[in-house]
Formats: sequence, C-alpha cells, structure tokens
Amino acid sequence: MASNEDRIYRVIFINQDKVYELYVKHVYQSEMWGFLEVEEFVFGSRSELVVDPGEEKLRQEFTGVKRSYIPIQAIVRIDEVDNEGIAKVCDAKGNVTAFPLSAPPRN
Repeated sequence: MASNEDRIYRVIFINQDKVYELYVKHVYQSEMWGFLEVEEFVFGSRSELVVDPGEEKLRQEFTGVKRSYIPIQAIVRIDEVDNEGIAKVCDAKGNVTAFPLSAPPRN
C-alpha cells in the first residue's frame, strides 16, 4: 500500500464545457461547502523528448496555483492511481448535467 506521500489521484471534472483530467497528490473536502480542494498538481517530466501540447497548456494554466477548489457537482470521477498519466482537457460530449445538490440543514 502506498504511503500518503506516494499517492497520486486522477481527478476528472467539467469546467466551462470542457472535461479536465488532472493528476494531483492531495484531494480534500473543502471547508467551503460544496467544494473539493486539490493540491500539488503532477505533470509529466520536462526532460521527456516528446512534449504533449495539451499537457503543456494545462501546466501553464495551473502554474503558480497552490490549490484549486472544484465544485462537487463538477466532479466526474476521482481515482487513486499508481503513476501519473498525461493531463488533458477535451470538449464535453453528450449529455452532461450537474448533479442536483440541496443546501445543508440549518441547526
């Protein structure tokens, strides 16, 4: 079993009619209701000879981002994986609808 430091998560979510697939080291329930926090983005090694332009675009988009807050209803899937893959973004195809959520009960 991998230690907490060795874990890598593939997070797939929808943002502005695009499907993002990112790799991160940490996923948390946010203190802001209805959001997940993702931290420590993992991208392929810069020493590789072949550079994927899609991954490079995402690397630039998330440069300097310490933590990202993603609405829970935008999450499609979260997987714990053995190794990072290629981060990518593509157009959302088909009928993708946000999962309806209700507000938390008041005390």
